[in-house]
Formats: sequence, C-alpha cells, structure tokens
Amino acid sequence: MSNAKSFLDRGLADTTPYPLNIEVDSACGVWINTTNNGKLFDAISGIGVSNWGHQNSVITNLLHHQIDSSLHTMVYGEMLNRNTVKAAALLSDLLPKNLNTTYFTNSGAEAIEGALKLAKRATGRSKLIACSGGYHGNTAGALAVSSNNERKAPFEPLLPGVKFIDFNCSNSLNSIDAETACVLVETVQGDAGVRIPNPYWIQELRAKCNQEGALLILDEVQCGMGRTGKPFAFEHFNVVPDILCLGKALGGGMPIGAFVSSRDLMSQLSHSPKLGHITTFGGHPVATAGALGALELLKETNWSEVEAQGEYWESQLNAHPKVKSVRRIGLFMCVKMDGADQVSKAVENGLKEGVLLFWFLSVPNAFRLSPPLNMTDAESKLGIELILKSLSF
Repeated sequence: MSNAKSFLDRGLADTTPYPLNIEVDSACGVWINTTNNGKLFDAISGIGVSNWGHQNSVITNLLHHQIDSSLHTMVYGEMLNRNTVKAAALLSDLLPKNLNTTYFTNSGAEAIEGALKLAKRATGRSKLIACSGGYHGNTAGALAVSSNNERKAPFEPLLPGVKFIDFNCSNSLNSIDAETACVLVETVQGDAGVRIPNPYWIQELRAKCNQEGALLILDEVQCGMGRTGKPFAFEHFNVVPDILCLGKALGGGMPIGAFVSSRDLMSQLSHSPKLGHITTFGGHPVATAGALGALELLKETNWSEVEAQGEYWESQLNAHPKVKSVRRIGLFMCVKMDGADQVSKAVENGLKEGVLLFWFLSVPNAFRLSPPLNMTDAESKLGIELILKSLSF
C-alpha cells in the first residue's frame, strides 16, 4: 500500500493510514488519468458520484456558463438563481406529488441533518429510529443514526434519543410508537453491502409510520439518482417517503445534497423560530448547475441498458471461482470474497490491471462496484474483463 503519511506530508489530513495515493491528472467518461501516464477504469464512480461519467458535457457546459455568470452572492433563502430554481423544478417533476419542495445542502450528511431537524420540528417529537447496518454520514447527527458502533465510540456522546431496529425485520417495527418523530432508513443499504429490503417489509414500515404519525425518511444519498436501475430506489418497492435525502450523484460531480418533502412540512423551517434551518452555501449556483445537468441526464437514461449491463457483470462475477456471492440491484453491487485479505489483493491488483475497485467500511470481506450508468457496451465488457483479471491471483 501507499506511504501512510502521504497526505500528511502534503499538509493534508489523512482519512486512513493506507490511502490509495493516486495523483489524478484528468478524467473523462469511465476513465481516470493519473500523473504517471496511468489509466484507471472507474468501476465505483467516485463512490456513486459520477453516475454519468467524468466530464460529461451536459454537466460541464452548464457549469462553465454559470461560472461565467456568477458564483456566491448571498446565503441560501435570500436570493434566487435560475439554476437552483430549475433544478428544484426538475427534481419535483421526477418525484411523486408530495415531494415538491427541495432544500439544497452542501452534502448528503447535511441533508440527513436537515431531515432530522424537519422531522422533530413537524412532529414535536424527539425519538429517532434508525436501522442496523445503516450509514448516513459522519457529522455528529448523521453518525448518531448510523449503526457502526466502532466508528461512533470515540466521538460519543452523540445525538440522544436514537433507537435502532433490525433491517428487514417485521417484529422490530413495534418500536415505532406515538413518541417517534421519524424512522430513517436507506432504501437500499450501501455500506452494509447493498442490502435490499423485502418489499413487504418496507411497505409495512410505511404503514406503521402512517399509523403512529411518524415521518418516514428515506436516505438515497448513495442508492438514488439511478444507481439501482430506476430514477429513485423507492420506486422498486411501491412506497413514497415523507422526506427524501439525496447527495453524491445529484451534483454530477459537484458537492451537493438535498432533502425533499412537501411544501406544508418544509414551510415549518421558516418560522417558530425564523431561520429554523439555514446554510451559507446550500443551493450554490454552480453546484445546482451540476444538479440540473445530472437530473437532465437521469431523465434520459436508458434503464433497460443499465439492467442488461448489471445482469452481465453479475453473471461474469458469479462464474469466477474467487467470488462467493454477488448482491446487485441495477448497477449497484456487493461482491463477496473469502476474506478481507482477498479483497485487499483484488483492489491492489485492480490498480495494476487498470481498474479502480474499493472497499465497504463495514463489510471487510467484500468490495463495491458502481460504474457509470451511461457506459457503452464496449466499455462495460472491458470494465468487467479488467475486474476479472484483478481477481486472478
């Protein structure tokens, strides 16, 4: 692995003792070009960010136009920018009628924070319910509703009043009661290894929230924006949340998040108190220009092609002797191997073969795959060939 102090030696904070330490020169489509003339097939899309590849012209043209027009002018909620308005309108057009009002944030974790505040404000309750295996970000509130205790312990105490229930367990829904402000769940759990809910369970969850007057928050920061083979993951399960959280691919490569709800619920953040939720850079015109491009691409995506490529990759991986199992929905995959050592070897071999693979935080014996949704069939075939070569050790 790389020098453990490679980031620190450059005056940058480390996030891991073993960074990849790859210096990027440029990126285009499915490819990342490194400063040593190397080339990597991006099989993870920057952890689900570059869903339509790097430097997609639909996105970059809008970014260039906005940069030439203006950058920051005033904090969110005071002035309007055409890209921010257009992005919100297009998002509303793509979503069910009750999800018609968007609060843009700077990241997915901030979207979670805003959604939790909105749930407390709207219900007047303080009990928060989250799911085992859930990951929602690393800010204090988002970490509090994430379930990996090892990652939380050094930073406790975190947000109080959080109860965890078992994902995909009907009996656990009895914990939802008249004191519950909200239930927060990833529609498809990402960090837990692409765990897909039983449709009956998530429909039961929706019904139980209705019964108790609790709000259902679906976190689609990672699994939304087409990653599961539909525009939004909840469309697979015939449920609609009260609040939807988005991030990652929403900006087409720009840093952005959003929580989306009804006009009635969202209006409560503007009074009692005023400025109930405020941000300086949320709704930034350049970030929302990226979102506008990403949403336009989402609207035009060929979902049958996405599913066909996902099926092809899954079948090729399942045929490899090093692969124990594959969990997949759309182009979102968890590939299980015999242990963490084999996963590390696969990632390291990938860098040699010319393909970027990556770990899950909470599933050491598996690696993730989330390639661009618009890769050509030729790129898809090349990508899986490089991945299979990486597993040959």
